[in-house]
Amino acid sequence: MSAATETVRPAAPKGSGGIVQSVRDSLVIARRNLIRMTRIPEIVLFGLIQPVMFVVLFSYVFGGSVSVAGDTSPQVYREFLMAGIFAQTVTFATAGAGAGIADDMHKGLVDRFRSLPMSRGAVLTGRTLADLVQTALTVVVLVVVALLVGWRAHEGILKTLAAFALLLLLGYAFSWIGALIGLSVRTPEAATSGGLIWLFPVTFISNAFVDSSQMTPWLQHVADWNPFSATVQACRELFGNPGVVDSPAWPMQHPVWASLIWSVLIIVVFRTLAVRKYRNAAS
Repeated sequence: MSAATETVRPAAPKGSGGIVQSVRDSLVIARRNLIRMTRIPEIVLFGLIQPVMFVVLFSYVFGGSVSVAGDTSPQVYREFLMAGIFAQTVTFATAGAGAGIADDMHKGLVDRFRSLPMSRGAVLTGRTLADLVQTALTVVVLVVVALLVGWRAHEGILKTLAAFALLLLLGYAFSWIGALIGLSVRTPEAATSGGLIWLFPVTFISNAFVDSSQMTPWLQHVADWNPFSATVQACRELFGNPGVVDSPAWPMQHPVWASLIWSVLIIVVFRTLAVRKYRNAAS
């Protein structure tokens, strides 16, 4: 008489849970990604080249041909432009974040993390924090280039730092959109393409490069309620740079508050969706 045996797969160990455990695990993952960036310096290098090119091209190609409050001075346009370039830089990092997460999924790294007693959301949080550090380094280099082409902040160090804090918060919020895209596609190439497709209309249907009041009424309405536009306008206000506010839209009248509200809302919504997607993919 033989007895049938049943093989039981052991469940993956789980973390102890709690905020402290989640924070610790997130920092470990962030450190892992930062170390990986230092070993592949071309990732950082290529991330620096694009925003520098945008600064130089927009400053010298469009400077003098775009009117800002009736003034076509190249210097005025450069100061008007830089808030938009800063915001575009932090949001375009989203495509890289999505591609990185898709690459981890494609290589089976997620399966390795599943075998560890760690918080499930820490993998994504750590990745987005590491991307935020890389974005901050890019912004520092971009500030140097902006100063070289004539951009200046006129409202003091505290307001200037507040403006950059809003920019990084927007970049972090958008990185969660990239995380969701990275988890929803099969390859890193698809994540990069998917990340850029929606970023172009978000950044260009805005007040980043031109005065939105010069757009057709329906397009101006879209631009004025664009979360990207709110952050750009908030930075112009905090930097003391020229910026036209000829709109009754609430985000344009209260851009700092609008930027904070939009960024926090995006983080709450898309972090929830991304962590849920990750748990389903890893289950």
